[in-house]
Amino acid sequence: MKRVAFVMRLKEGGLADYKRHHDHIWAELVAEIEKSGIAQITIFENDPMLVLYSEIHDEEAWTKLWNSEVHDRWAEIMNPLMHFNAEGKVDSTAVREIFHLETKAGQSS
Repeated sequence: MKRVAFVMRLKEGGLADYKRHHDHIWAELVAEIEKSGIAQITIFENDPMLVLYSEIHDEEAWTKLWNSEVHDRWAEIMNPLMHFNAEGKVDSTAVREIFHLETKAGQSS
């Protein structure tokens, strides 16, 4: 399992719609996420910044998802909410993990 994270930037006023769409994510998109090898996704916000954290089973998981038909349809809804870079891609940056800690907190003895 590999942990992957991205920082993305929303357009001003886009957070409510972004959250609403994710609160009602399509079952077919969830199936495609799983099929692509993405085990979990968590998104944190500090408007206008988003931090997407994921755990993947396949190095190409995100590439597979981004190149799927269902993600293309999802992107049509998300694109108006996001900033884009000069290459026409969502303004995002991969971030590197520099610390990770797991404890036994909450586990039965």
